[in-house]
Amino acid sequence: MGAGSNAPVIIRRKKVVVDGGHHGGAWKVAYADFVTAMMAFFMLMWLLNATTESQRKGLADYFSPTIPVNRVSGGGDGMFGGDNIFAEKIRPQRGTGGTTRHSSEEQQARGQNGVDRSRRRADPAAARARFRRLEDKLRALGGESMVSKQAMRHIVTRVTDKGLIVELFDLPGRKLFVDGTDRPSPLLRQLVGIVAEVFALVRNDIAIGGHTRAHVRALRQDPSWRLSTRRAEATRRLIEAAGTQARRIVRVTGHADRSPVVRDPLAVRNNRLELILLRQDR
Repeated sequence: MGAGSNAPVIIRRKKVVVDGGHHGGAWKVAYADFVTAMMAFFMLMWLLNATTESQRKGLADYFSPTIPVNRVSGGGDGMFGGDNIFAEKIRPQRGTGGTTRHSSEEQQARGQNGVDRSRRRADPAAARARFRRLEDKLRALGGESMVSKQAMRHIVTRVTDKGLIVELFDLPGRKLFVDGTDRPSPLLRQLVGIVAEVFALVRNDIAIGGHTRAHVRALRQDPSWRLSTRRAEATRRLIEAAGTQARRIVRVTGHADRSPVVRDPLAVRNNRLELILLRQDR
């Protein structure tokens, strides 16, 4: 018997390990996620650059959930709405994670800011039209007599984002105040009476601003600030005496000679008063 017949049989088993390597598909999924994230990032950058603040707010509202998904008690805008757990004046929570006073933008987008929905923001177009009608009423009152027509030469009106601005101003030889003082002239009393009658038709708040012409810089003390403030205050007293409710006047300001309306800062035309019928936000 030959020696080869008793030799052990050796069986070689080839073990194939499939670990993917560069031929697998896991990296493709990761790469696709990365490309998607980059596309979303560049889309966000483009939107931030190509839209206005109001448009961005609209986009944020669109993607905010309309159904609350985090209705929990306690908390606030942040951890404690600007307070810590030892604060003496922790406001009671409303079950939506925030208080009425410290509502976050996310809560406002979901309608959870505690605002009374019965008081909606006024339509700007409607407010502008209402101010235009008041302008027409003011001109109509000024045309009732020859004296009123002469007085209306001292009035200019305009509708702005602030509201209806009624400007009363000096003309050469016809002043609203005695020179250098805050004593009203009969002309100013007549003008304020006309304006007060028109302002009584609405309930909007009122702001009063006083402006003066510039004075010669050689003066030791510039009287513009004090004089403009005193004239605005004198106008407040006149319009209240004409029947305007005191609580409607929310601001009385002296602007000195900082906002001239003509090129010559020394011109008497810069002596003026602005009575502003403020636009209501709600």
